[in-house]
Amino acid sequence: MSLASTSPPITAQAVRADSIGYLAQTFADKRLPLQVLRSAAGYYIGTLDDHDGPCSRESFEYFPSRDAAAKALATGAWTQRSHP
Repeated sequence: MSLASTSPPITAQAVRADSIGYLAQTFADKRLPLQVLRSAAGYYIGTLDDHDGPCSRESFEYFPSRDAAAKALATGAWTQRSHP
């Protein structure tokens, strides 16, 4: 008898529906809300840990402005990255 969990693996669609980061959940085991963040490359949709800082870049795209990234997040018009 196996002691491994029988729950199905988390999907990008499930975490996106909950507005949490798929990569943060999958690779860092952190349930963090999606938000607009900024790097030298531009604005992106990602997650931020209050203690450790930026955790994941969830969006494939970089956006030219905070407003453009916020609109993409609000409307779902962005592409989820599958790997860190």
